[in-house]
Amino acid sequence: MVAVGTILRFDEVRGYGFIAAVGGGEDVFFHANDFGESRHVVQPGLRVEYEVMEGERGLKVSTVSLLDPPPARRPVAAVAPSATVSSQELGDDDGVCDVLSAKSFSGAVTELLIEHAPTLTGAQIGQVRHRLLAFARSHGWVDD
Repeated sequence: MVAVGTILRFDEVRGYGFIAAVGGGEDVFFHANDFGESRHVVQPGLRVEYEVMEGERGLKVSTVSLLDPPPARRPVAAVAPSATVSSQELGDDDGVCDVLSAKSFSGAVTELLIEHAPTLTGAQIGQVRHRLLAFARSHGWVDD
């Protein structure tokens, strides 16, 4: 039986989430790979059509597809590397930010690139990550 629901929550790191049925009832487990080529646009709030099956730990989707196209992501304003932005312009009250390890920063950048630019090659991801890491170091955002 085909049901309609909304993605209730989605863990981008682990790649799974839950769908809440429009008519109520038990939430249904899904994995991002269940969406096939649309897996990179999965996010909470999207309406989906799905079929359910009983899994080892409860209900899970057997088929799922997006009903509506995902909302357009707001473009990120580009800031030239030589530009300086005050903490007030960024909405930061005290001008303090978390400093990440180079490994944590690189890992986060890699995950974001894979998720939001899935057509990049490994070499391209490496180049972007290298440049962003150098930029982050120059601004004191990364510790070695």
